[in-house]
Amino acid sequence: MSPDLRGAMRNFATGVCVATTYADHEGIRRHDAVTLNSLTSVSLDPPLVSMSLRRGSQFLDDLLATKQWAISILDSDAESLARRLARSREDRAEAVAALDATPGPVTGALMLDAQSNLECVLWDSFDLGDHTMVIGEVVTTGVRDLQPPLLFLHGTFHQLATAATTKES
Repeated sequence: MSPDLRGAMRNFATGVCVATTYADHEGIRRHDAVTLNSLTSVSLDPPLVSMSLRRGSQFLDDLLATKQWAISILDSDAESLARRLARSREDRAEAVAALDATPGPVTGALMLDAQSNLECVLWDSFDLGDHTMVIGEVVTTGVRDLQPPLLFLHGTFHQLATAATTKES
């Protein structure tokens, strides 16, 4: 019997972010966005992050073709957006078209109005099991820290109480 990795990892709280990339076909740019919680800081010098994407996904294919993407770290008010962008590519196309986002100045990938943003260019990628881990060099960042982050734990979204809220309780 194989280990229940999914069950065990449900007890590990992660932040929630949206990764965006695009594909250019015949002069038309088609943006795409996905919710993920596999973002990891890898190195500060050079600044590197990693994320894992399901092998065979069109999002991954587009990212590997453009070699650039953006990541928007979501705050506690973004649960509905996170849910919409966690669906299949066809189901999330309408949500992507309606995003409150601007193309990043370096990569052109969409950056959401989020508490933190990173623009990345491909450093390396590795096929590992049923996913591909992509390592990106962070070329720009933006930080706002307006609200508590959106968290994912036990298969559902949660909001982290701020220190001020916790002290008042």
